[in-house]
Amino acid sequence: MVQSSNPTSPEQLALLRWTVRLGVVTADALAVHRKSTLASARARLQAAESRGLLCSQRLLAGRPALYTATRPGLRVSGLHGFEPCRVSVAGAPHAIECARVAAALEHAYPDHYVMGERELRRDEREAATPLASALLGRGPDGTPLVHRPDLVLWPQDALEHLRLPVAVEVELTIKAPRRLLEICRAWARSRCVAGALYLVAPDVERPLARAIAQTQAAGRIAAVPIAALTCGDRDERLVADGTVPVDA
Repeated sequence: MVQSSNPTSPEQLALLRWTVRLGVVTADALAVHRKSTLASARARLQAAESRGLLCSQRLLAGRPALYTATRPGLRVSGLHGFEPCRVSVAGAPHAIECARVAAALEHAYPDHYVMGERELRRDEREAATPLASALLGRGPDGTPLVHRPDLVLWPQDALEHLRLPVAVEVELTIKAPRRLLEICRAWARSRCVAGALYLVAPDVERPLARAIAQTQAAGRIAAVPIAALTCGDRDERLVADGTVPVDA
């Protein structure tokens, strides 16, 4: 339980809000996010957990512990529209990778805001319209059927210069061919994003390349090996040589 005699510091509040927005974080991701040592990141997470703001689960042997916000943590964060995040064993590898990718993208694209799927879901629910999702069609009642990306890169000056966000997909496993075609076709047609960036595991590269070719989406979708994502200087960014469809 959160103790009122131990107020939340600005640093701990920032960590808590980052965790709430992404849903799941790890010490490895936090170390990249904070540009700190892994030991320092672990200490920050454990301190928040000791106050009841975060809880941790180690679902996979040999993989990082997953930290999520508790209900008291949600209240302390001051962020609205979020529920506690639950992660299954099956979903743990993807959650771990999304946290790492989000932290790396923050440094690769300092002029962009990195949004998680949970935050996008909340914003689209409040706006009652897709903001950075692919429209797959409409249900019997006319409700949009959308596919939300794992992350979104929002230009900091999006409103001022009418720049569109970039959808980011973290693909670790192969989707059914028909489903993959459906999603690629939707990204190709989407006009609420500048394009879609797929960060893919080796096994996914060829099936995704076929789907992009079949849907003629090469100008709207870029596929990059996930290992290529670094936290280096601008000339090491994924946007180099026009690989990523982002007006950065």
